[in-house]
Order: sequence, then C-alpha cells, then structure tokens
Amino acid sequence: MTNQESFRPAVSLVASPNKRMAVLDLAQQAETLGFSGIACPSLGAAMAFCVSLAHATKSIKFWTSIQPIYYSHAIEMANTAAHIHEISDKRFSLGLGVSHGPVINRLGATTATPLADIKTYVATMRTQERFSGELPPIYLAALRNKMLDLATEISQGAIWANASLSNISDQLTNIEASRRSEMFLANMVPTVISDDIAAAQAIHRKTLVGYVSLPNYRNYWRSCGYDEQIDAFEKILESPNKETRSAEIVAAMDTEWLSDCTISGDSDTVREALWGWSQAGVLPIAVMSSTSGGQAKAVSELFAAYSN
Repeated sequence: MTNQESFRPAVSLVASPNKRMAVLDLAQQAETLGFSGIACPSLGAAMAFCVSLAHATKSIKFWTSIQPIYYSHAIEMANTAAHIHEISDKRFSLGLGVSHGPVINRLGATTATPLADIKTYVATMRTQERFSGELPPIYLAALRNKMLDLATEISQGAIWANASLSNISDQLTNIEASRRSEMFLANMVPTVISDDIAAAQAIHRKTLVGYVSLPNYRNYWRSCGYDEQIDAFEKILESPNKETRSAEIVAAMDTEWLSDCTISGDSDTVREALWGWSQAGVLPIAVMSSTSGGQAKAVSELFAAYSN
C-alpha cells in the first residue's frame, strides 16, 4: 500500500443539538477507519463535545478548531483543557482563536488587538497550569503571517480555515524548517463529494458568502494574489442594496479562486485533492457538505470514499 493509499485526512464534526449521540457514532467510525483526527468547531459546543470524545473514543486524536477565546476566561479554559487532556490520555489539543468581528460584537467582548489578546490569553493559561495540571498542546487559528508568526512563537501549531492551496507553501517558508517539523499545521477545507461539480461548487459558494463579508478573510485572499476577486467582492459589499448582496457575491465568485480553497468532485478527485494538501505540508481537515443531505450524509460519503 502506498503512502497515498494509506493516508486519511482529519474530519470536522459538529455536535448538533438533538444529534449528539449520532455524531459520537461518526467519531467512533472515524477512529475505526483510521482517520487522522477529529476537529471540533465552536458552533457545536466544542469543549463539551471534546469531553464526550475523550470517553467515547480510545485512540483517535481530537482538537477544537477553533474555540474563541472570548467564550471563557483563560483560567477556566486552562482547567477544562487540562481535564480533557488528562482523561483522554493526552489525545486532546486546544485550538484557540479570536473568532470574527460579528461574534465579538454579539458577545460584547472588550478587545485590544487580536495578537495582543490571544498572547495574553495563552500566557494566563500557562500561569494557571500549576493549579490545573498539564495543559494540552495549544494551536492558534492563523490566516496571515503575523498570526502564524505568533503561533510559531507561543504555541505548538497553527490551523487555517478556507486557506488557498496555491499560497500555503509560501506561508510555510516563513517558519524555520526545524520549527516547522515540530508544529501541528492543518487547514479546514470545505469538501463536497459529488459527480455534479456545479452542484458541489454551488454549496461551496453559499458556504463562503459569510467569510467573504469578513475583512480578515478578504485581506488574506488578497495576500494570496486574488486582488481582482476581492475588488469585486468589496464593490458589492459597498452597495447599499443589502437584499441582493448575497446573491451578487455568489455570482461574483471566480471558479479558480473557489477551487483554490475548496474541494469538489468524485471520490477519486477528493482523495487526490486531500492528499495534495498533505503534500503541501498541511494536514487537511475535511469540512464535509453534501448535495443530498446534512452532516451525517456528507461524512458518510467521506467514509465511503476511504473504505473502497
């Protein structure tokens, strides 16, 4: 068996209300099938889900991807993270991020700058370690180079979301080779398995509308060389007609840009694309959607792709 044949990506799982036991079943299947890990986004009560994963699984690694720092005080986060780290036999890692402007505004959080806030948060957690017990590895959400530099300085890894494959290798060159070999590096990749490429890409376009509205993502994609694409988005966002804005953004999404940060295609195409991310030096986390169902259907399609 070749390396590509034996490779398994990580998979993103959200513990949705009223479906949490079913999602734990998916986690157990991922473990049985040898997937590289389970990423737990914040929209599914990630920390609680990770407690359950510590008990429901035995060998697979799992991490938050990403837990916003404004959700919990750093001391409580240290206590909880250390607890999960211990009872999972050190299979748990803590992915932290500052989240996005709309979330921060909804929480009413007082902020300084993303870099300063997360640096202080991690330092406070480290101070608490003498009371909480050993902390798990900490990963930071990273898009642009300044946050990647901070992740390299104060944490054990970095996690992107919706990153551009064409640019990721250039970003990784900013990390000293010896340090890069020690770090956990991963990217959340929107993925749809389907023979109907247009339908799959339509799902991706809908998914990415919210990210396009965020300045930090637009700035990231601009740094990847997509100036014309970002100019088109910003022209739409400046329009006073909010009712048609989402549809206009979807219509403006260039296929080259979309294909650079998402994966669409049949099982063979998806496996090849996920392998390509791993060869670029980043563990792909498959964030699954389906043209014919919800999370369970989408993840089952991923499992089937690696079961043949």
